Amino acid sequence: MEWHVAVVQYAPRFGDVRGNLDRVDALLQDVSADLIVLPELFATGYLFQDAAEAAAYAEPVPDGPICQRLAEWSRKYDAAIVAGIAERAQDGVYNSAVLVDARHDVWMVYRKIHLFMDEKDWFRPGNLGFRVTQIRGVRVGIMVCFDWIFPEATRTLAMKGAEVIAHPANLVLPYCQQATPVRSLENRVYIATANRTGEDVRPNGQRLQFTGHSQITAPDARVLGRLGADEERVLTVTIDPETARRKWVTSRNHLFLDRRPEYYTDAVPFCPGII
Repeated sequence: MEWHVAVVQYAPRFGDVRGNLDRVDALLQDVSADLIVLPELFATGYLFQDAAEAAAYAEPVPDGPICQRLAEWSRKYDAAIVAGIAERAQDGVYNSAVLVDARHDVWMVYRKIHLFMDEKDWFRPGNLGFRVTQIRGVRVGIMVCFDWIFPEATRTLAMKGAEVIAHPANLVLPYCQQATPVRSLENRVYIATANRTGEDVRPNGQRLQFTGHSQITAPDARVLGRLGADEERVLTVTIDPETARRKWVTSRNHLFLDRRPEYYTDAVPFCPGII
């Protein structure tokens, strides 16, 4: 079975939601894929000054204007789409990713569990757990940006059956692109990391540079495709989801069945002496 995965990399302009949406629409014009992954907070920009500003750019799922544009693209390009947004919910604002597949009228929301730096001031921590759903014959899970540094995130998605992990990101640390091939290998999954490029510069003097290098990695740790630090374009690769369903490492070693969780550190309390 051939499946096509695309990641979109570009430099959104902070606060220019309409302009950012039009820019992405232009980038998508010639894309043909089963799954398209957009960056974290792809339409608003990332560097909020405070929680009130984050709330001002947040919207409900699926009725907000950004979500409706995602649904329009899903219909127009006949693709499932995963994209990062600021989500307004009844109990607060979340750094979320939404999955929409208009062909089957599917919506799924993931709320980022591991908040990075000042996100802890802008958003509530995610409370929906790690989620996986079947899209066009393939099981797709979602994590967002800093989730990558916690191996439990990828492992949980893989053990829930994810074959492809969509990873919207606004990466500023230089390590993720080195780590995700290992995450793919240790879980035998594909990971599609859609990072942004460019810089957010705010009136209060704050600025943040993003690393680009969006990439798609395979269950054998190969990097199937990677963009440059400053490229603004779409990367599409062809994958074989069946490869991610094979969890035998050798004829006698199964990636999950050979686990011995009774001996792992998650079976004991966190040691307060480690800081």
